[in-house]
Amino acid sequence: MTDPSPPTETPAGTGPPEPSLAAQAIAEVLRPLARLMIDHGLQLPVMVELLKKALVDEALSTFALDDKGSSDTRVALLTGVHRKDVKRLREAPQSPPATHMVPLAAAVVARWISDPRFLNADHSVRPLARTPGRGRPGEPDFSMLVAEVSRDLGARAVLDELVRLGVVTLREDGYAELQSAAFVPQEGLAESFHFLAANVSAHLATAVHNLSPHRSAPLLLEQSAFSQGLSAEQAEALHQQARRLWADCLQRFLQSATVAEQRSEEAALPQRVRFGVYFHQETEHPPAPETGAKKRKKRNDPT
Repeated sequence: MTDPSPPTETPAGTGPPEPSLAAQAIAEVLRPLARLMIDHGLQLPVMVELLKKALVDEALSTFALDDKGSSDTRVALLTGVHRKDVKRLREAPQSPPATHMVPLAAAVVARWISDPRFLNADHSVRPLARTPGRGRPGEPDFSMLVAEVSRDLGARAVLDELVRLGVVTLREDGYAELQSAAFVPQEGLAESFHFLAANVSAHLATAVHNLSPHRSAPLLLEQSAFSQGLSAEQAEALHQQARRLWADCLQRFLQSATVAEQRSEEAALPQRVRFGVYFHQETEHPPAPETGAKKRKKRNDPT
């Protein structure tokens, strides 16, 4: 079964705002967020401050008036954040963005598993010599792979990071070998949080875009399939099938993306895309037993 989605030909927004429906949806979205908070020791005051900042930042970036910006009063009216807090948050020094090697490392793996030059005849990922001197004449090597993605960091630094994360192993013969057909770090909590932020925010942003009352752009892909009433073994079998399907889909998508990047020209409004998949499994809870009138009726029946 698939979750229903709006028709793809819908030309404009969803209509007037629906605060009650939005509140119901947000209540569901907040459940896993609450779990994340409790797991990692974040309490309500911290989250309230983060929410205030997110509301103010979004109001300023997305809902600013053309050529006028937004006053503190207007931001307060849009968000419900007190005007004093709006002023404080607007004047607070901005923290420099965190720098991660993760995006570059992930891009290197993406090119590795999608570019035919770095694949065997059966489309499996070929090991790469760490440097040209360690490989056979004419064959691609890891330093060439990194240079094609970015020249900002040296190949050795990228390789060391991939090895640290458990994504790549360095063999005794000087060849680097990819451990899985995807960028899946085995170590590094910071890297896992980086992907949590990037993937979940992109997924949620797509759903929000599709439901925006002001949307003028086309709908974006946002669907899922589900099945229920399964045994744990059946659920795990479907999980493994989903992984196999994603591995094939990932390679095909990245091959197209690599060609597109190589052919891309400078654009006034460059676009960035993210395409993902997830698999979720949980225990179904039976409905609560009926109480109240039916039970009282049973007690009052003559015996």
